[in-house]
Amino acid sequence: MHERRRIVTEDEKLPENPETDLASRFPTAYTILFGLIILVAALTWLIPAGQYERAMNEEVGREVAVPGTYQTVDPNPQGFVDVLMAPTAGFYDPDSYVANAIDVAMFILFLGGFLGVMNATGAIDTGIRSAMRHLKGHEIWMIPILMVLFAIGGTTYGMAEETLAFYAILIPVILAAGYDAVTGVAIILIGAGIGVLGSTINPFATVIAANAAGIPFTDGIVLRFILLIGGLLICIGYVMRYAHRVKTDPSRSVVAKQWAAHKKLFLQGGDQEIHSATLTTTQIIALVIFALTFAVMIWGVSSQGWWMARMGSLFFGAAIVIGIIARLGEKKLTGSFVDGARDLLGVALVVGLARGIVVIMEQGMIADTILHSAETSLGGLPELAFINLMFWIEVGMSFFVPSSSGLAVLSMPILAPLADFANVGRDLVVTAYQSANGLVNLINPTFAVVVGGLAIGRVSYDRWLAFIWPLLLILTVFITVVISVGTLL
Repeated sequence: MHERRRIVTEDEKLPENPETDLASRFPTAYTILFGLIILVAALTWLIPAGQYERAMNEEVGREVAVPGTYQTVDPNPQGFVDVLMAPTAGFYDPDSYVANAIDVAMFILFLGGFLGVMNATGAIDTGIRSAMRHLKGHEIWMIPILMVLFAIGGTTYGMAEETLAFYAILIPVILAAGYDAVTGVAIILIGAGIGVLGSTINPFATVIAANAAGIPFTDGIVLRFILLIGGLLICIGYVMRYAHRVKTDPSRSVVAKQWAAHKKLFLQGGDQEIHSATLTTTQIIALVIFALTFAVMIWGVSSQGWWMARMGSLFFGAAIVIGIIARLGEKKLTGSFVDGARDLLGVALVVGLARGIVVIMEQGMIADTILHSAETSLGGLPELAFINLMFWIEVGMSFFVPSSSGLAVLSMPILAPLADFANVGRDLVVTAYQSANGLVNLINPTFAVVVGGLAIGRVSYDRWLAFIWPLLLILTVFITVVISVGTLL
């Protein structure tokens, strides 16, 4: 008890510049992603260029690769200028002006502006302290409840980019409860991620992959429910165990050195007395609108086909409404919005860099060559070897193609038919694909959701790896057992 008091006292000695304590010897996300752009560009000089013929698949709604049509083509190695253009091309195609990740980046900026206006009302800070007063002694139960909710979003509609809206909201609550920033990031990233890993009716993973494989998406759904429920229980247990350990002894946090800086960044009210928190009527109304905005976003994405542009417009409109109700005035409203957007500008840039990696690979025409190598590797293997090698091939490809729908369209038309020769159900191939993609996207540095979430949470990539690597091993063993047993049954 006395030792914990001593640690808290040291944490209160906040630095003038919290970013100093957040620094790490490990390279920043920007350096990692630009390094990966250079690496992939170098691979376009080493890996032969090749392409499959493409044909429109009406069920999938896209052009898909035609099995048996792979052929080498003239190489298009990516040079110095292409590398420098990649971050821009990550946002939009500079030749055709077709959008790539610009919509996600704009959504992040609008989200930041919305949060800036909310912070200006003081409602979030006061609300956090009020919530902590009511949850006193039961804060740990926030973890399973929230992770289940995020997992439902992941398994039903592939909740991914939308989660970026929740980091700046949840992390202050988690810090006020006595946990660390990694706990907050884990609740969101792992919660939604395990839902995608165990996708049941996710249209952006399971449905597209099943259609591309030529089977009903309901085939294999029982096995996917086992992956979802078992994986979720493993992840909840892992995060709760870590959170309890950190609250008991803050020095055991993987970001212990950044604890004070995180508090200063996320808890603007500092360590004010929780029991003194009282919400005004205006703040209560602001919080109601705040909650309704997220509810409308989830409704729009899950049932109305909304995507980033409409989501960004929603947050923009909600910021104006909240600013008017809180009587912030024109100057404070616009200033708060711009300041909030500025806080997430780095996250928006990270999204473009991550997409730039995929652009380089596509322009260098090496994705189909990698896929063709996987196709030849799987031929003639026995059942267990086939399904497990399929899983690891999809793991490798997920680093280059983090998008679940993109990987499904790229790989399923080629790899799923090979299951017929190995006497393995095509539904198992779909399950291996989605579990591999979901697993990798818990740490994938080319996935905007990972690097963006970590950037908002101010958790460096190396600290995230230090936290999550044991869980990755446990999940890998669990997935391997499930798909192997499913193959033998």
